[in-house]
Amino acid sequence: MQKIKSGKLSIRFESDIPAKDQFNDKQPNPGQSSKGLIWQFLTIASVPIVLVLGNSMLVPVLPDMKKELNLTQFQTSLVITLFSLTAGIFIPIVGYLSDRFSRKAVIIPSLIVYGGAGILAGFGAIWDSYTVLIIARAIQGMGAAGTAPIAMALVGDLYKGGTESKALGLTEAANGTGKVLSPIIGALLALIIWYAAFFAFPAFCAISLVAVIWVIREPKKAEQAPELKEYMHTILSIFKKKGRWLISAFFAGSMALFILFGVLFYLSDILEKKPYSIDGIMKGLVLAIPLIGMVITSYTTGSVIKKNGILMRWLMNIGLVLMTVSLALTIFFNENIYLFIGLLTANSIGTGLLLPCLNTMITGSVEKQERGMITSLYSSLRFLGVAFGPPLFGWMMEISHETVFISVSALSLATLALVFFLIKPEGQVN
Repeated sequence: MQKIKSGKLSIRFESDIPAKDQFNDKQPNPGQSSKGLIWQFLTIASVPIVLVLGNSMLVPVLPDMKKELNLTQFQTSLVITLFSLTAGIFIPIVGYLSDRFSRKAVIIPSLIVYGGAGILAGFGAIWDSYTVLIIARAIQGMGAAGTAPIAMALVGDLYKGGTESKALGLTEAANGTGKVLSPIIGALLALIIWYAAFFAFPAFCAISLVAVIWVIREPKKAEQAPELKEYMHTILSIFKKKGRWLISAFFAGSMALFILFGVLFYLSDILEKKPYSIDGIMKGLVLAIPLIGMVITSYTTGSVIKKNGILMRWLMNIGLVLMTVSLALTIFFNENIYLFIGLLTANSIGTGLLLPCLNTMITGSVEKQERGMITSLYSSLRFLGVAFGPPLFGWMMEISHETVFISVSALSLATLALVFFLIKPEGQVN
């Protein structure tokens, strides 16, 4: 067992555990069955993809929804916000349940609830009932709480060392892939009717559900998580020891998702207006461009960082510098669509450098018995970032374009300072 330590940061890594002990006795040894490992990776990756589709697939149809249901800008933003807010509230609860029982015992029913609520939302749209639609989105958020956040904890259970960081990079890349594909899929489905995306959710959930049931074999628990009171005492003690850097990492992840979804909401609205006048499938393709940069960067980052603390520190700070500079330049260069999308793509690349490093540090910072709660708290704050992105961006958009990008570039700069001074992994674990 090795640790990266500093006054600010202490991360536990288990890279020196023999490969045969990194998996339970039912799992394929990665050295002997690379095909089994690939299928595990793909199955785990399917969970965050399904989660992202729940929000991003609706982004291209928000203007149509606003028109067809006669909604205000704020009511429209709540379709995204309420989903994420509900998920953010329930994530810590399901995090404890996954530690107490098992990851699959949480993921499987969550996918079922998620898909079923999508059908209810679709009928709400058919009935022109905004109330039913919003209630269904809240239920979907409850289901979403038990998907990708628990999958991140599952990665920490299944893999160690470089394999873990690679799997976490793939998970973040899958998250980004879902964001890339979902605007395109949403735009294509809107050619049928604007609410078709709601009825597509169950199909995607079913694919992931079958894969999780048949492919994933969880390691046997060495010991069951303690009762809630003792469990919460343990979590509080973790924050007493590591709170300064953990809270900073949580904030950085939340900020990155706040900006990402806020920018998507912003783009979805302005692309249909002059001077751009981009609509339909073409709008979905344009929305996907910045996210492609994030996907490629996330996977590459997860593949190369392994447990190199110094490299993670460099990449996090470089990513935040890139985000700050690109968002600041967008204040002045928004008339040229090519330059505008290029700068937003640079911002997404910065996000792709930041998030896999945060994921690796957070999952490696605690023992297995507390991992579900810690990763869930992190994911909860990420969801809250997503939740508040659209309404706050919508409010700033009513003021001016400059207000939007001055605010988010200043936020990125503040996050850079926080990460630079408080998150300091040192040394290298091979």
